[in-house]
Amino acid sequence: MVEVKGSPRGRLRTVILRPATRAELPAVLALLADEERLVDPASVTVTEPYERAFADIAADPRNEMLVLTDGELVLGCLQLTYIPGLGKGGAERALIEAVRIRADRRGGGLGRELMERAVARAKQRGCALVQLTSDKRRTDAHRFYASLGFARSHDGFKLAL
Repeated sequence: MVEVKGSPRGRLRTVILRPATRAELPAVLALLADEERLVDPASVTVTEPYERAFADIAADPRNEMLVLTDGELVLGCLQLTYIPGLGKGGAERALIEAVRIRADRRGGGLGRELMERAVARAKQRGCALVQLTSDKRRTDAHRFYASLGFARSHDGFKLAL
């Protein structure tokens, strides 16, 4: 249990981490649209490519689009992908992407809760490590990930196609 920012002082609420439902897709896309401001999920247009991507993630046992919720409210999200490999003794590794907490709920421990639960989920699955990437401009996020024990170990490269 964590104290949810914006709830009455001292009142603990239970937040749940679980796979996102199709009905929550607009809320997830709103979180991903702008990490600095609150975007109303009702203003988000769910296009066919988003529908297809969500359906593919939901159907793939190695992918999870997870949401952190308080009742009906989506507070945060991330995508967790399990990657098989021959390194680390053949163990899977988990890749965390698209980490977001609602702009109006930051600073109350929800990001830490989201990440700790995702790491626990990967550990329970038997993953040997968890990795993530973060845009070089997100210096606050980098400090946050370091505070969780993540270490800068590699330089990443991308090629837009």
